[in-house]
Amino acid sequence: MDDGYWQALLRDVENEAGVPRAPDPDDDMGAQDAMLPTHEWRPRSSATPPGDEEADWARAQELLESGEMLALEVTSYNRGGLLADFGCIQGFAPASHLIAPPAAQAPAARMAALAARIGETLNLRVIEIDRERRRLILSERCGQKGNEVEDLLGGLSPGQVCHGTVTNLCAFGAFVDLGGFEGLIHISELSWGRINTPDEIVRPGEEVDVSVLEVNPQAQKVALSLKRLRPDPWRGVDERYHPGQVIEAVITNVVTFGAFARLEEGLEGLIHISELAEGSFMHPRNIVNEGDRVRVRVLHVDGAKHRLALTMRNSEAGGRARPVTSSEAGL
Repeated sequence: MDDGYWQALLRDVENEAGVPRAPDPDDDMGAQDAMLPTHEWRPRSSATPPGDEEADWARAQELLESGEMLALEVTSYNRGGLLADFGCIQGFAPASHLIAPPAAQAPAARMAALAARIGETLNLRVIEIDRERRRLILSERCGQKGNEVEDLLGGLSPGQVCHGTVTNLCAFGAFVDLGGFEGLIHISELSWGRINTPDEIVRPGEEVDVSVLEVNPQAQKVALSLKRLRPDPWRGVDERYHPGQVIEAVITNVVTFGAFARLEEGLEGLIHISELAEGSFMHPRNIVNEGDRVRVRVLHVDGAKHRLALTMRNSEAGGRARPVTSSEAGL
């Protein structure tokens, strides 16, 4: 079975599982864009003259360039923040850009806190415009901080290590206060290993050292990383592991298409469902469960793409693969 087969298999599995994409350095801020959740924009009324909306975009551009403040009433909300009408355009203020963001982590409580702010008038600053995506991003925090934020962002550069405090967690990562401004650690930058939720790594109120990935002063965004301050377990993986090698691993997650197994801290491989055992079975959990110590054989290694394909079939354990006991593992 050639390498091309396993590369295609793992790519299909990642697509099926919805594995979050790591930040692309060629993207404009990469993963930091995730801090702006998608939401429905209110269409312009057919009774509204077309020229009015164009004038609103032009005015928004002027405000972006000048940094002038504007007062807008909160008209709606979504899971990511507050919405406010700017003429014919609907602006969005992310929760991380509010002076008092909702502290609740439970989705229902968070949404209730945001809903309670409908009708409030906020002093806001335009920080980003995207005409093609009809996106007008506003910030209450940046408007209040003024030159202080600009000075802070001006003092940050990629590769710099900063100390901050985790302020808020969300599905896509963690926000960190760097001393007057919040940066985002995307979930893919929290750990070298695969995680399901940010709270597996950090908690609100925790002090952390982070590495600056990218700074966008104009959009007032900072992308951070926690894992870059730790050794990359994938570095040199092609030298440590090779096809045919039999090793012991711990099952970390069982899904419909197979199971993930940890070989060492931050380094996991995939055992596809077709490689879990000989014969037929209903679900991978009929073979393994989280926490099981198993003996696996390496099928494919691709350190550059962070991929490890493993099998529990026909390994040196003999016959149908089984969990490894503590005595067998030498523990």
